[in-house]
Amino acid sequence: MIDESCSCSILLIDDQPYAQDFIGHCLEGCADIALRYDPRAECAVELAREVRATVVLVDLRMPGTDGFDVITLLRSHPDTEHLPVILLSSEEDAEIKAKAFATGANDYLVKWPDPRELVARVRYHSAAFIARCQRDEAFVSLRRSQAELAASQSALHQAQKMEAIGQLTGGVAHDFNNVLQIIGGNLQLLKLLGGVSDSARARIDVALSGVERGAKLSAHLLAFARRQPLQAVVVNPGAVLLSMDEMMRRVLGPRSNILTDIQDGLWSTTVDPSQLNNVILNLAINARDAMVDGGTLTIRAANVNASSPDLSEVGNADYVMIEVADTGRGMPPAVLQRAFEPFFTTKPTGQGTGLGLSMAYGFVKQSGGEIILKSEPGEGTSVKIFLLKSATEPVADEESAPVPLVGGVETILVVEDETDVRNSTVELLSALGYQVFQAEDAAAAIALVDSGAHVDLVFSDVIMPGKVSALEMGEAVMARLPGVQVLYTSGYAEGVLTHEGKLDPGVNLLQKPYSADVLSSRIRHLLRRRRQQQAANEPQANHQA
Repeated sequence: MIDESCSCSILLIDDQPYAQDFIGHCLEGCADIALRYDPRAECAVELAREVRATVVLVDLRMPGTDGFDVITLLRSHPDTEHLPVILLSSEEDAEIKAKAFATGANDYLVKWPDPRELVARVRYHSAAFIARCQRDEAFVSLRRSQAELAASQSALHQAQKMEAIGQLTGGVAHDFNNVLQIIGGNLQLLKLLGGVSDSARARIDVALSGVERGAKLSAHLLAFARRQPLQAVVVNPGAVLLSMDEMMRRVLGPRSNILTDIQDGLWSTTVDPSQLNNVILNLAINARDAMVDGGTLTIRAANVNASSPDLSEVGNADYVMIEVADTGRGMPPAVLQRAFEPFFTTKPTGQGTGLGLSMAYGFVKQSGGEIILKSEPGEGTSVKIFLLKSATEPVADEESAPVPLVGGVETILVVEDETDVRNSTVELLSALGYQVFQAEDAAAAIALVDSGAHVDLVFSDVIMPGKVSALEMGEAVMARLPGVQVLYTSGYAEGVLTHEGKLDPGVNLLQKPYSADVLSSRIRHLLRRRRQQQAANEPQANHQA
């Protein structure tokens, strides 16, 4: 019987039991060889598979199914077509030998051979067969590895392409925001200075609306590129979704239904709530466009534990999952593969920019989460967003009342390397009544403060040339002038002020392009806070005195 530890497994098929005794005697002392005898020649294939034969010894002359028939049976089955067959015969006939080899025999032995010759031939053919099997397995494994490598390379190529597109769009958005700031700043200055007719003022307002549209486009590009500065706070995503219910119903219109399923006890997460709002809104708009004849939009929010099978494509952590699913026309595989690329859209010209999904992708990735898009033609689309669970609970938001355009008499230092942006900002602040200093880079700003200039607030660009960064400059100025406020601005806050795309605590950032109203409001807020800090410090100083 077969021994699993044996490397050579012989199947002997002969109508004479004496053959088993002789072959067994020849193999005495060969611990690596196992022998199985069976006279049923018609069952050769099944027997060979059963004993995992590595070589078959078969008698030529047998009643019914003879040795030639056994070879034919073995060669006709895919599991045994390469199994070595040694034909045993009492006939030393060249014509019979030739027929045996033509039929598919690997060897021919005349009964009865010397035991040493028999063992040598059996081991040779068995080793050759085992080597062939190992080679075939290696080729199968190689093909499997090549297929897996091709899939990995395809995924890597897609990721590299998305990263390259992100870097390109981020750089374009940076320059675009500076251009928008120059245009918007000068238009706002024209309105502020007055002396323009009502017709001219209307045209200025139209142009400013164009600047605002450009700013939104740039924000989408930065979101995809993961270069937007996120003002992340701990929020309850369920509350964000519920607050959007009325808006979503207006977006979808009366022909579609909205189903909201928010799990009780939903975990909190750290995310920029305004950007999350934009993402959900964009997904709802995409769903509306996909449901031409109406349908159902389902919005779900649920806790997903680290051990959940839903995270097989995400990671091993606790997540809050937000799903936006529609019953629309769905996407074919070719469209699904490119859905996250910026400016890729299947909508008719003028009905979409192709930035909705790419913005969602960039925002979720920058927020440390994962986004999974699944769709089938005719079966609708599902977008699942996974955001990491926060260890803390949300803090009540302190909303500040809007402040109208207002100036002051304090001193402001404007630090900006773009000449046109710096000039328009300086003129705008001067028109609001502020005393304004200006510097073209961080080193010049520090030198100005070191010269004795008094400054109440520093308004600085983030990305500037020179050895001194904007953040280092801000720290240096605050060390020299305790209580000074620092307000940063940028259209591309890359690396300097952010960690993983999130603002450092205590950093004040105004994103370009900014309007005169927003700039004046932020400045007054910071200067008001400066006065409050000074007032709080004075009683302490008097008490110590």
